[in-house]
Formats: sequence, C-alpha cells, structure tokens
Amino acid sequence: MSDPVLKLTAISKTYNTGKPNEIRVFDGVDLTLQRGELVALVAPSGAGKSTLLHICGLLDDPTSGEVEVAGQNITNLKDAARTAIRRDRMGFAYQFHHLLPEFSARENVMMPQLAASTPKDQAAKRAEDLLTQVGLSPRMNHRPAELSGGEQQRVAVCRALANAPDLLLADEPTGNLDPETSDGVFEILLGLARDTGLTALVATHNHDLAQKMDRIVRLENGKIV
Repeated sequence: MSDPVLKLTAISKTYNTGKPNEIRVFDGVDLTLQRGELVALVAPSGAGKSTLLHICGLLDDPTSGEVEVAGQNITNLKDAARTAIRRDRMGFAYQFHHLLPEFSARENVMMPQLAASTPKDQAAKRAEDLLTQVGLSPRMNHRPAELSGGEQQRVAVCRALANAPDLLLADEPTGNLDPETSDGVFEILLGLARDTGLTALVATHNHDLAQKMDRIVRLENGKIV
C-alpha cells in the first residue's frame, strides 16, 4: 500500500495567553487519509476545525506532534519547502471564495498554475477545461462581480484543483450559499474529486453533505473520534 496522503500523529495545539489562561485546542489528534479518500470533518463552532485544517495545510504549526504528507514528515521543514508542498500537492477552498476581483474567471484559475511556472498557454487550457466541467464555459471571461455566488464558488473550486493536487482541504466550502446552490456546488466538488482520485478533507456543519462522503470524523474535546 502506498503512503497515506496525509497523516497526523499526536497533534496538540495550545495558545499561551498567560497562565492560568492557557487554551488547549487539541490534545493528541491522530488522523490518516488514504489516497482517493473523501473525509468530512464535523465539529461544533469553535471546536478548532479551521485550526486543524491550517495545520494540515502547513499554514500553522502544531505545538507538538507530527504531520506527514505523502510519507514525508513536514513538521520541521523550512518555509520555502513548505510553500512548495502547498503549491504543488495541495488545493484550498474556503467558505468565501477570495477570488481576485480584477481578473476574469479564467485568469483566477490560471493564477496558481502560473505561480507553479506552468506555461501560460497550458495554464489557460487547464483553466478552460476545469471551468467547462463545472458548467462555466460561457462565463470564463466574466469577473467575479459579474458572477453569482454559486458561480464564484465554482471558480474557487476550479482554482483549488488547478495544479492537480494530491490533497484538497476545504473549510465550509459551501457555507456561504443558499441550500439549493450549496448542494449543487458540493456535488460538483465531490464529482471532480472522485473523477481525479483526489484525497479531500472537508470541514462542514452540514450533516447531509457530510453523509455523501466516504467517511465522517468528528472533533470532540480536542480529539478525533
């Protein structure tokens, strides 16, 4: 069996606000995601879902414990190496799309590819292919302000997948949308993930959406259950 795409071992996270006000968010979190596995992360607000995703995405450091990506221990890597892993092996989708307002849908999806030194014509072709798959072929030249909320979030999903990552980390990716639009965008996200064999960890409050994934893990009292 190949190495897990993501493995967390004994992850703890503590914010020192000055004793006795130390805040312990996690205490011994263990989590393994195999290649192609789609996992929902469910927890109450304030339980630390976003913090855990940031640790998985090398955007934050655990207080203790180890993070492995595709068999590589990245806990103590320098910033340049961590940036390269995020760029080349990970995709990120958030509740708010964070599209660049001055650029078209196509250009927004091209941006991470250009950052990875993909030739411009190849980046444009990849962006067009992804946008076509999510039904946005007629809207490629529109800027975010000219798109609906659901369309903007579909562009954000395409951007997250632009560099063909091994791992998608999504934080309430449809939480800012109405229920009908949310369902549609989530189905698109899952369809693209399954088609490409992507591994995904998706934080969501929506239990109906979580049930559509391969596995549900819950964050309770600082541990994964």
